[in-house]
Amino acid sequence: MNIMQTNDHKIRNYSAVLEKKYGAHGTPERAKFDEEVYAFYTSQLLLDARKNARITQVELAKRIGADKSYISRIEKGMTVPSVATFYRIVNALGLSVELNPA
Repeated sequence: MNIMQTNDHKIRNYSAVLEKKYGAHGTPERAKFDEEVYAFYTSQLLLDARKNARITQVELAKRIGADKSYISRIEKGMTVPSVATFYRIVNALGLSVELNPA
């Protein structure tokens, strides 16, 4: 029998949960997890931006001199674009990047 787990409505310290599952900050295991999270986050930002701009993967690829499969891999989080490619994508979508102090 397959039992579905539900939220038990307990407050959690998610820093501790992440540390238990992926290791403390500064460990190789945590660094790998953080890289994967940033790749996923970046992929979702670019996917949403492309859809909001109503541009197909094919059109975006043409604008940056790449192929559709490369855009697809970025949007699936399978490939992390270089900084230069990220900026080319951002510019092709008519967006800009703004850096602010944390």
